[in-house]
Amino acid sequence: MTALRQGRATSAVRDLAPFLAGAVAIVAWKLLVVLASYPSYILPAPEEVAGRFVSAWADGTIAPHAVRTIVEVMLGFGIGAGTGVIVGYVLARLPLAERVLSPYIVAAQATPILAIAPLLALWFGPGLLAKVLICALIVFFPIAIATMVGIRSVDAGLLELARSLRATRRQVVQTLEIPAALPSIFGGLRVGVTLAVVGAIVGEWAGADRGLGLLVNLAKGSLFDTPLLFATLLTIALLGVALYSLVVLAERTFVRPR
Repeated sequence: MTALRQGRATSAVRDLAPFLAGAVAIVAWKLLVVLASYPSYILPAPEEVAGRFVSAWADGTIAPHAVRTIVEVMLGFGIGAGTGVIVGYVLARLPLAERVLSPYIVAAQATPILAIAPLLALWFGPGLLAKVLICALIVFFPIAIATMVGIRSVDAGLLELARSLRATRRQVVQTLEIPAALPSIFGGLRVGVTLAVVGAIVGEWAGADRGLGLLVNLAKGSLFDTPLLFATLLTIALLGVALYSLVVLAERTFVRPR
């Protein structure tokens, strides 16, 4: 019984650890504001940010921008992830394709997204398309590389066994290669979904008619509303955590524990 109680206590502490860490951070934030006597326009207190967060959602200030950003992230992530999985598989199974494409893929990834975003905004305007393309571009690389690594890690003996049983290419892909590579692919998806949020915000900074990135610019610029700025940043952070949690949930559903 003692061991069981200790195990439950350890599990409870582990589950509560993120909330405890958040509470400590909020207390430290509050102490910093009080001790340093920062004015609200420099560093608002936690309760002021919380109040502005609630009021901004209640009066419809944040909601339309959040909806636009979510749409951009989901579309961009879907396109980038789908393309990344396909290209990653091709790179893993066709050495010639890797030699030809890899330098260009790496060069595209090495180019800062901050430099590409204004150009795409100029070409495609301040609407949805430019933001979706930016999200797709920033998501593509980690998922393509994760897929390539995952496919290459499939046991060669199992592949040889499948050939000896005269399995078709489609059967090998569906029943052997993809299932074996799923842990690696989901690792890329975890990284990609958070980068998609970053891509959407960067794209909105470069030029947008709506979105959380635009609201950040408005809050720190013409509105000069620092609590709203913090409330918007909190919304962006919560969006990233929610999307990451969805990917983790999907991973737990589709990947069998070893």
